[in-house]
Amino acid sequence: MNNKIIYREEYMKKLKSYKDRRIIKVLTGVRRSGKSTILNEFKKELIDSGVLEKNIISINFEDNDNKDLLDYQKLHEYIIEKADSKCMNYIFLDEIQNVNDFQKCIDSLFLREYLDIYITGSNSYMLSGELATYLTGRYIQIHVMTLSFKEYLSYYGNSNELKKYNEYSMYGGFPYLINLDDFNQKLEYLDSIYNTVIVKDIINRKKVNDVMMLESVCRFLFDNIGSSVSTKKISDTLSSDGRKNSVHTIEEYINSLLESYILYKVNRFDIKGKKLLKTQEKYYLSDMGLRTYLLGKNNNRDLGHILENIIFLELKRKGYRVYIGKNDINEVDFVVETEDEYIYIQVALSIRDEQTLQRELKPLDTIANHYKKYIITLDYDTNNYNGIKQISAMDFLLGRISL
Repeated sequence: MNNKIIYREEYMKKLKSYKDRRIIKVLTGVRRSGKSTILNEFKKELIDSGVLEKNIISINFEDNDNKDLLDYQKLHEYIIEKADSKCMNYIFLDEIQNVNDFQKCIDSLFLREYLDIYITGSNSYMLSGELATYLTGRYIQIHVMTLSFKEYLSYYGNSNELKKYNEYSMYGGFPYLINLDDFNQKLEYLDSIYNTVIVKDIINRKKVNDVMMLESVCRFLFDNIGSSVSTKKISDTLSSDGRKNSVHTIEEYINSLLESYILYKVNRFDIKGKKLLKTQEKYYLSDMGLRTYLLGKNNNRDLGHILENIIFLELKRKGYRVYIGKNDINEVDFVVETEDEYIYIQVALSIRDEQTLQRELKPLDTIANHYKKYIITLDYDTNNYNGIKQISAMDFLLGRISL
């Protein structure tokens, strides 16, 4: 049976815009977010545009058939031997972090003007340290996220938006999930993603000894999306449950989760002082399906924070720089920094209750400047409260309204 594929238009546009440019294209993102599929679709488009298949060299380093190429020198020799120096060759290297000292190979290949290089990786550490030193100013990072709600809904056509949103908030947007209808199959697939990341990207690489402690940290953060937390708070909570730990170990585990793109950290921003704060950051999940997998279906009904997480991911997809806002004693869910302004956003399931409305308006009302202010809700209502605009989450997520 052929697997169903959703065309990832925005990522394809980016790849096309950088085609044949003297810059390395680096696709990053959580495992199975669709990086390999995007590259395969791009290869098809290259062939359709007239590029000969012999001028495309494609290697997946998780395929055991390519185990001999995990040595960077052998990989370099293989590509140079296969490439035709008289024309442009397109080099696709999938999950490059599996190659020892791969940055040395990439750096050398980049010197050949007849090579157009595309690489993918599932860890942020691949863009730190030596790679950054070798390739400073010579690569562009394209961060691939799981399906947006708009992409997810596009597969189903004219479906009930709220019904599909409920499914999306439960199972998330890993692209392959559209091929699975059964609840248990979906959970098994999410289990495979979670455990691959935990084992391959964290336990093996970081040589983690206390796997149960790592999972306890995961559970805490997954259960507290959108809440201000600190490593000390996590440490104290786990200690009260009888789990001995250290703040340093907790910090290492959190950094590993961030490096593997399971989590995103959002810093707090002092709205009055226009400066970043160093404490009480928040964490958001890269995909809500992982939360359902780890906490269970019945524990996945923190609907307000789930909506907040989904809105955060959409803001990140749009390329915004996003912070948590602090304005004296008030907190604003998101401060979005654009080139020439800030945008302030509150997220709420519904504000039809007057008390809830006033609670959500208060943090925005206390901001003294005249930048845009929004409340995003699952209500389909649109209103204007003295310059604070209420917009529908469905309209925002599906691109019918822009900020």
